[in-house]
Amino acid sequence: MVALRGVLRAAARCLRMGNNASTSIGLSSDATVNLIQETISDNCVVIFSKTTCTYCKMAKKLFQDMNVNYTAVELDMYENGSQFQDILHQMTGGRTVPRVFINGAFIGGATDTQRLHQEGKLLPLVHQCQMRRTKNSNLSCNLP
Repeated sequence: MVALRGVLRAAARCLRMGNNASTSIGLSSDATVNLIQETISDNCVVIFSKTTCTYCKMAKKLFQDMNVNYTAVELDMYENGSQFQDILHQMTGGRTVPRVFINGAFIGGATDTQRLHQEGKLLPLVHQCQMRRTKNSNLSCNLP
C-alpha cells in the first residue's frame, strides 16, 4: 500500500497547474477516499476537474490569474474518475465538477469560487493555508 500511495502522490503532483497525466491504477473505495483526503490535505488548493468542463476551466483560470498554484485532479484522465466523483459526492453533497478545496475545506464549485473572489474572500483563504503551512511544516505553497 505504501508503494501505491507513492505512485498516486507522484501522479497527483503531475497534475499541478494544468499538467495532465492519466492513470489506470485500480483502486478500492477506501484507497480512493484516502487518496482524495491526502491530496486535499497535502495541497493548499485542489480542484477536482474535467479537462472539457467550461466551469472547471473558469475555476482554474481564476487561480492562474491570481498567480496561485493549485493541484488539478482531472477526473476524465483517470480510469476510475467516476469512482472519484462518487466519493466526492458523498464528501461534498454534489457530484458536479469542479469541486474546489482550499486549506482542506470544500468551498464549492466554480460560481462559488468566483463569488468568494468578487467578495475579496478567496485570496485570504489561500493565504491562510500559506500561514498554516509556514507555522506547521516546511511545505511550500508558492503563493503570492
